[in-house]
Amino acid sequence: MKGYAMLKIGESGWIEKDRPVCGPLDAICKPLAIAICTSDVHTLWEGAIGERHNMILGHECSAEVVEVGELVKDFKPGDRVLVPAITPDWNSLEAQAGYSMHSGGMLAGWKFSNFKDGVFSEYFHVNDADGNLALLPDSINTVDACMLSDMVPTGFHGVELADVQFGDSVLIIGIGPVGLMSVAGANMRGASRIMAVGTRRVCQEAAKGYGATDFISYKDGPLDEQVLKMTDGKGVDKIVIAGGSVSTFSEAVKCLKPGGKIGNVNYLGTGDVIDIPRVEWGVGMGHKQINGGLMPGGRLRMEKLASLIAAGKLDVSPLSTHVFDGWDHLEEALFLMKDKPADLIKPVVKLAD
Repeated sequence: MKGYAMLKIGESGWIEKDRPVCGPLDAICKPLAIAICTSDVHTLWEGAIGERHNMILGHECSAEVVEVGELVKDFKPGDRVLVPAITPDWNSLEAQAGYSMHSGGMLAGWKFSNFKDGVFSEYFHVNDADGNLALLPDSINTVDACMLSDMVPTGFHGVELADVQFGDSVLIIGIGPVGLMSVAGANMRGASRIMAVGTRRVCQEAAKGYGATDFISYKDGPLDEQVLKMTDGKGVDKIVIAGGSVSTFSEAVKCLKPGGKIGNVNYLGTGDVIDIPRVEWGVGMGHKQINGGLMPGGRLRMEKLASLIAAGKLDVSPLSTHVFDGWDHLEEALFLMKDKPADLIKPVVKLAD
């Protein structure tokens, strides 16, 4: 089969590989549409997870089942499916402890384009098919379905980690596709004021549609100074970090009320340590919590999130600003995500309807 791979840090291209082998609990799928993630950029050009050689990239797609193992009960060849970016081993002790995304070790539920070949190929392997795949509802198109792989579950998980409640004031740092889904999730959870950090007009317009009430730009000065001014010195109840760098945490802590919570879902591709300001953290006793987590994968989560789209509660179509047709445009879409032009939110390559 053909696949688009990371040859080494900073280099990528098409390669030939053997089609993956299907185990008794597994499935082999072919993509119907694939989406490019900023994580692919971090992995390929920043070497965020270390050196990888000839590893097929990609972890966001909708797909069709081609083959299933003899012990798979609920899926068959020809089924159109949702594929989560995180595919845990559901019989692991970590999954039984409630941390499926870390099954087999920290972040080990993230398999595609990390520990094994990803989805930018003619065929790809899904472990534990009954636990990780979900049927794609007929009412959801293949492009929108890609957003359910990572953008929706990750953005919503940031809201879960921040424990957003009715009436909370919430700061969303970064309003790329994940941050936009954090805006949507915070709004669904009843946030009263949603302050979004981001300057690109296309992202701001989408954020307004998802429920953002205020906008902040790093260009206008330190983030914490702006937030404290906008809140009469009180700060916000909850923060979701969906962009920025290791230095973002220092400003976030300064923005947070005592007893507040930060949910981080930003992939920190560079840097060695995170600074937490001593005084603003209450000299260690301010009850300001920082929770960072990889989004849960799995079938149940995919089904529940898909039901929001199918029921008209969530519209993900504004995320896919650049849709291409055919494999020939994959590299173009990847480099587009690297360069991030002003009108981009998310590039998707459609392979079938």
